Amino acid sequence: MTAPRNSSRRLRSLRYSSEKMEGTGSWDVLEWTKLDQASWSSSYSNLDCLLDSERITFECCGVILINTNEAGTLLLTNFRILFLREGTRDPVPLGTIPLVAIEKFNKTVQKVHSSRHQSTKNPPKRLLQVTGKDMRIIVYGFRPGTKQRRSLVDALLRCSNLERVWDLYAFTCGPSKFGNKNPKERLLNEYFRLLGKGSLRASMNMIKDGSFSVSNDFWRITDLNSNYNLCPTYPFALMVPKSISDEELTQASTFRAKSRLPVISWCHPGTGAVIARSSQPLVGLMMNMRSNFDEKLVASFCTQLAGHKGAPRKLYIADARPRKNALANGAMGGGSESSSNYLQSEIVFFGIDNIHAMRESFSRLRDYLDMHGTTSSDGTSSFLRHGGWTWGGGNLSSMSASVSLLGESGWLSHIQSILAGVAWIAARVAMESASVLVHCSDGWDRTTQLVSLACLLLDPYYRTFAGFQALVEKDWLAFGHPFSDRIGMPNVAGSGSFELPIQSSSARSFPSSPVRQTSGSTATQSPGSSHGLNNYSPIFLQWVDCVSQLMRMYPCAFEFSPTFLVDFTDCLLSCRFGNFLCNSEKERQECRISESSGCLWAYLTDLRSFGGTSHAHCNPLYDPSRYNGALLPPAAALAPTLWPQFHLRWACPVEPDASETEVQCRAMSVKHLEMKKGKEEAERKVDALSSTVESLNEELRKERNISRAAKESAKKAIKERGVISRAVQSLGCKVNFTRNGDCTVEVEDGPHKCSHSIPHDVSESISSVSEDKVCEALLCPLRAREGTCRWPDAGCCAQNGSQFVGLKANFEAFEKLSIYDSYFTAE
Repeated sequence: MTAPRNSSRRLRSLRYSSEKMEGTGSWDVLEWTKLDQASWSSSYSNLDCLLDSERITFECCGVILINTNEAGTLLLTNFRILFLREGTRDPVPLGTIPLVAIEKFNKTVQKVHSSRHQSTKNPPKRLLQVTGKDMRIIVYGFRPGTKQRRSLVDALLRCSNLERVWDLYAFTCGPSKFGNKNPKERLLNEYFRLLGKGSLRASMNMIKDGSFSVSNDFWRITDLNSNYNLCPTYPFALMVPKSISDEELTQASTFRAKSRLPVISWCHPGTGAVIARSSQPLVGLMMNMRSNFDEKLVASFCTQLAGHKGAPRKLYIADARPRKNALANGAMGGGSESSSNYLQSEIVFFGIDNIHAMRESFSRLRDYLDMHGTTSSDGTSSFLRHGGWTWGGGNLSSMSASVSLLGESGWLSHIQSILAGVAWIAARVAMESASVLVHCSDGWDRTTQLVSLACLLLDPYYRTFAGFQALVEKDWLAFGHPFSDRIGMPNVAGSGSFELPIQSSSARSFPSSPVRQTSGSTATQSPGSSHGLNNYSPIFLQWVDCVSQLMRMYPCAFEFSPTFLVDFTDCLLSCRFGNFLCNSEKERQECRISESSGCLWAYLTDLRSFGGTSHAHCNPLYDPSRYNGALLPPAAALAPTLWPQFHLRWACPVEPDASETEVQCRAMSVKHLEMKKGKEEAERKVDALSSTVESLNEELRKERNISRAAKESAKKAIKERGVISRAVQSLGCKVNFTRNGDCTVEVEDGPHKCSHSIPHDVSESISSVSEDKVCEALLCPLRAREGTCRWPDAGCCAQNGSQFVGLKANFEAFEKLSIYDSYFTAE
């Protein structure tokens, strides 16, 4: 399909006033013409915003985004709905939503009554309301007679009824550059860290041959569930007490719901206290059923306290449910423990509601934000709707009543209940060195929330990027939180056809979204299926909200920022990656998810690699040296607030950006980083210059030593020359020294004179005179033509002969004379 050649020919005017929702005939301002897709000449397939392997399946031009009163083109791809602003090829963030992130969509026909001054009847408005799982409600407007809305709904239904599970975008895109290493290895590496065996590194060979069963003094890793026969919703490797055998573990699993027996999730490296998790015990209606194996397993968490002479450790059993709910579960075979059967234990109930209450609370909160936001799904500000009745025109009582709707949603109360329970668990472990066993009904919803948040408070490693990933993969993914059911993702565990869990709308007593309250009659149709409606619940979103509350209380304790949490949540809801598909580790292994799809963690890491510590995902206030221990928030600090970056980004898009402190802090962090780099570069230059100066100083010292030695040698040579000169002169010779150190010895005999040059080695010079008989006097009668002396063969030179004999004898005696350096020492 192609884009319009001339948009002005298709839409003479896409401007319409904000009166359109007030029934004043504003839709007539839109002079639409019937769209002929055959006249389009250019394609949107080369859009820059399209992802790898993302393809367009349906196009719809001249659509109105009611929320912002913008006209544009709506594109449906195999991954999302794209809304492009008219005249550009840029997507509008509010109108662009992944298909899997859609909770439900409804066709709405709204009749608009004409004013009494208008004779023509206004056509009804064709609306399509899309409710997202990320707190937004989108409404698209279509002109009657174009049949665009019907075509779009049919296309959405086709996308939600895929013939094969592998047609999901996560599998169509494949792993690409965001490859996913086997998550089993990462789980074992986290176990090794908790057991103090961080030097060990897991490998596939270790997993295949079962050599990962290591232990410390108290705990061990067992491969009892390597084939998922013990518990199909638990990971392949479990951390259990060393004193409990595999046979006893098998027996204990029969006494817990879903066979989710008590196992260790985290252990304190210093005190030995542990946080364990399980499902509810099967005590029955009369609470009289018992299991010796289960009681022994739970008692084994009470190891001896160090330094207390064998005193047993206290154990708390934290039941996340309200007490009445726990008792009601007894009618179905469940229930809660009795302190009389579990010695050294104390039972505590946290009173956290179930998944159905959380689902309703989340829906009420979303409707509240849409109704009272800056702009709502009907395109009207909450300050102007119905004459400003939502704020009472300044009436304080009306304002209070409106604000109280937030409290009636119950969302913040649920958040506070979870945070209070988490703070209590962390305090027991950190301050009393007690062990805590946490469970709810099945042990994969409220239990996971409490255990993972307690670990986040107690272990600073989990407050880093790598630790946060390890925490989510361990407590949420490995221990079987049913993401496909709770988040409403496609369940790829089965075979054959399946449907995206797009839900139909349901009646609520809470005030609904304003688009369902506008004037005129409204007819709502529910084309989507109700697949997974009873199991859908924002449990994980609630947990991320709790993490954001802790980050607000301790802004310097986390390496990651709230922006990271938002992007992480969006990636999870979009189903772009395969990490959170399926309901358990076993299902993901059977479907080979890690080999067939990309990795969310690799994608987020790749994003950070371009910005370093100045990236928006990094917390510029992070101070690990200050917060290197447990965080124990007091009760007064546990009052939660709305999370602006997530809750208000659609309803109040200006509010999340209003706080410029983080932006300024990040800019200062970037500047500080640049200055730090400049400082490091200057320090490197100073070090290089210092090294050069030191080298020059060393060379200078060597030159000074050489100069000093040369001077000493010169002084010594002068003294030696004087001694030698006097010794030679005592033999009747005249010695002459030149400036270059050469020595000439002259022997006089009356009118005859012989001159011999003596080099630096005197003995060599004199020896050469005696052996070669060289005569340098040109008038000497014994001088031969070749320059040699014919004496002593000549008989006329007896006097010289006798003198030479004496000279030779004296020289031989002189040569044997030892001259010590002490002779030349200055007195």
